[in-house]
Order: sequence, then structure tokens, then C-alpha cells
Amino acid sequence: MKNANSPKGKAPSKPTVIDAAALLAGRKHHPKPAPGRSFGGDRLPAGFQTIIDPQKNPPQPWRDLPAPTGASPFRLSLESVISADAIKSIEDSGKLVFHSVGDTGGVNTPTYIENVAGYMGQDFSSGDISTHPSFFYHLGDVVYYDGELANYFPEFYEPYMNYPAPIFAIPGNHDGDMDPQTGESSLEGFVRNFCSQVAVHTPEARDATRTTMTQPNVYWTLLTPLVTFVGLYSNCPEGGQLSPAQIAWLESELKAAPEDRALIVAVHHPIYSAYGPKPGSQHLYSVLEGAVQTGGRLPELVLSGHVHNYQRFTGVLNGKNVPMIVAGAGGYNKQLHTLANIFHTSKLPISMKGSTGQLENFNDSQHGYLRITVQKKSIVCEYFAVPEPGATAKAALKAFDTFAIATPQYA
Repeated sequence: MKNANSPKGKAPSKPTVIDAAALLAGRKHHPKPAPGRSFGGDRLPAGFQTIIDPQKNPPQPWRDLPAPTGASPFRLSLESVISADAIKSIEDSGKLVFHSVGDTGGVNTPTYIENVAGYMGQDFSSGDISTHPSFFYHLGDVVYYDGELANYFPEFYEPYMNYPAPIFAIPGNHDGDMDPQTGESSLEGFVRNFCSQVAVHTPEARDATRTTMTQPNVYWTLLTPLVTFVGLYSNCPEGGQLSPAQIAWLESELKAAPEDRALIVAVHHPIYSAYGPKPGSQHLYSVLEGAVQTGGRLPELVLSGHVHNYQRFTGVLNGKNVPMIVAGAGGYNKQLHTLANIFHTSKLPISMKGSTGQLENFNDSQHGYLRITVQKKSIVCEYFAVPEPGATAKAALKAFDTFAIATPQYA
């Protein structure tokens, strides 16, 4: 866990440069595997982005996508989900607040997802309703291990039983994978509970009052008064994979996004990551880079999950800096993905030889969530690292990491 917020008015520090190839070449280790064998994965990645070798990663095959439940180009307006008064509150205050995190499905124990959800719920306690989150945008892996319908109640509906706002989502690899014993198709549970044509109460919701979400497809666009979300589905293979049809859709949605408000892109597999077994995806980076160039629109922020920790990067798209966040510590399990020791002992920010971008901050020891506030002139991102279950907070939770993205072009 690190925290390196730069004092206001001071220039950012020169990054520490990590040369992974040199470190690996000079490392002494016993025992090494015999030919044809492999042991545990190395926590030190070759770089912030890696071309995934399928021979060295557990096989997670491509899964064909289900049919869309809505009409192309797969857009959903927030005003169709929350009340007219709620939309007016956003417009009158000029402020939209939302939660975001991924990898929440507590398949082994509900303790950690329920703990994070409880702290998220406290963000609705202020008397100033303009500070209340308007929704929770889930970054994928809602239900482990294979998106089973039977797990939707204990891993989704029950933990968020009292969460008083809508929950949108993009699927993760575990949502799309299949358990042959259930006979369910890929993303069957996700489509049934997030891509319903009308809001209904499903049997898997049991005694939860939450109705299904009405997203038009597994990749889709959310339209709000202050920010547009383009949500991708990166399928099941490690490193992510997008079909040509989805790439063409992405390019079209970037081009069509309203020019008077901010743009956020969300994708489950990360573009940048400092965790060796789940590195940033060179493939997804190339796809997004190409789409930005073709669509002529640069997102203000990119959100991802998949890696079970918090990492904040300054990435590079089309030659410009773009904040890219990994927020995958939403409560799946007690054990988080711990970065290699050199990241803990090096001064932030950190860059890696041969990679673009730099790691600005991270937390790999506490679960948590993002609270993001969008206004015309800025986007303020706060990451809250929550205390361990059972611990008593002595004061209101303070953000572990806070940063602002200036957006004067939309004022």
C-alpha cells in the first residue's frame, strides 16, 4: 500500500524507473522448474502492458456473445431509470456522483463484499442530496465463478439488499465463463439480471426488492446529464478480447458521444496493471488507441477491474495523458493481489522501462471503492479503502487517494 498525493502547487515528482528485465535477469531463485513445468506466477510484470502468452496462462476461451436485448446502438438513458425529480436534482446542482468498483462476488464468504457495500451505503447519509451517489457502475465479475444464476442472490442481491440506488454493470470474465454442470449459456445470468427488456423481479432476487436492470446489450452506452459512459465487454481470455463488431461499435460511440460533457470508458480487463499474473493488456490498449484515433474523441477517464486491488495510472492515448484506474477490490475474497515488493519500496510515481505511462498510487492491502463526482469543470475521483470487517471506524471514512481531472471545455 502506498499513498503519494502531491502537495498542491508543487510539480509532480520525477518517476522512479523499474527495469523488470534487468531485475529478473539478476534474480537468484531456488528452485527453478524443470522443463515442461511451471510454478507460481511472478508478481513482477515485464511492463505495465503485456502481450498475453496463452501457453503461460490458464485457458479461458472466447465465449460467443448473447443476442442484444435492445436496439443498436445500445444506449440507455439515466432518466429512464431514476425519477424526474432525481434528474432535476443533478441538473440543478450541476453535480453527478456515482460509485464504481469491480470483482465483488463473494463466492467464498460474503464478509468482504458486505463490508464494502456497508461503507458505500453511508455515502447516502448526508442531508445534502447533491452528494448522494446517483448509481453504482459495476466494473465486472459480479458473480463467481461462472456467473451462475444460483449465485446471484448470495453474491449480488443480498449484499446490496439495502443499497438505495440503481446498479449498472459491464460483465467480467467470470460473468461470461460457463460451468458445464449448470447447463447455462455464457452470460445467461448477467443478461437475465442486467439486460432485461423491462424491469422485473427475478426468482434469483428472492426477498430483495431490487428489479432487473434494462441495459440493451452486454456492451452498451449510459447517457447522463453530465457524463457519457461507454462500457465494453472484454470477454473471458486473459488480457481481454473484443470482436470486430464491438470494436466498430466502440469507434462509432466515441464519435457520437455528446461533445458538451465528459466521457468515461469502462472495460473489465485493465489497460495498465503492475500485477504480474494479471498484467495490463497490450491488445486492449491497441484497440482503444485505434478507436480514439478513428472516433476522434479522447475519454477523460478509463475504469477497469479484474485485478483485486487499487491502482491509479497516468496512461497515454493518442499522445495525451489519460487517468486509468484499476478498482477490483470490491469484496470477492479476503486475499487481494499484492504487487511485487519493489513497488512497495520504490518512491511513487513509478514508470517501467519499455512501457508508457506511470503508476501514481496503489493500495493492495485493503478492500475499497471509488466515489466519483462529475461537474462541468472537473471530475473528482476518490478511492476509499475500508477498515477490516468488524473494525470500528473512529471517524468518518477519509479517502485514501483523491485526484481531480480538469474539464473546463465543458463549462
